[in-house]
Amino acid sequence: MARVVPPFNIVLVEPEIPPNTGSIARLCGATDSVLHLVKPLGFSTGDKHLKRAGLDYWKFVDIVYWDSLESFLEHQDERRLYFFSTKVPRSYTSASYQPGDFLIFGRETQGLPGHILELYSDRSYTIPMSNPNIRSINLAMSAGIILYEALRQQE
Repeated sequence: MARVVPPFNIVLVEPEIPPNTGSIARLCGATDSVLHLVKPLGFSTGDKHLKRAGLDYWKFVDIVYWDSLESFLEHQDERRLYFFSTKVPRSYTSASYQPGDFLIFGRETQGLPGHILELYSDRSYTIPMSNPNIRSINLAMSAGIILYEALRQQE
């Protein structure tokens, strides 16, 4: 029997690197989470690297496409939104996640727009890193770290 409300939603805003999106799609399939892709995408959904990263799991992934970040945000309850960026100080472990929440990640090269981080500063989090020479953690790895923290909190 299918769940009415998925455990969580992963939102990729204008993703650019097909293997990251493919790996996150596989993660969503493994956790019954919904993958939301906000256009414009930096690749074709028929891209061979995207397909390869998702392997043969695409049939297990529920994908929702949005024409823009603004369109996505207009249709959501902002209390269910969590934004992730290297540009904010609060750790992702300080958030209290609930099934059905939206975990939102920006483009690999630029992250989320600054005005979004300002508007939702009370809902923005980061993955702390001890080495200041590393700009960020891979997008797929970040999505996995945060999704599994959200799932852990449900235990």
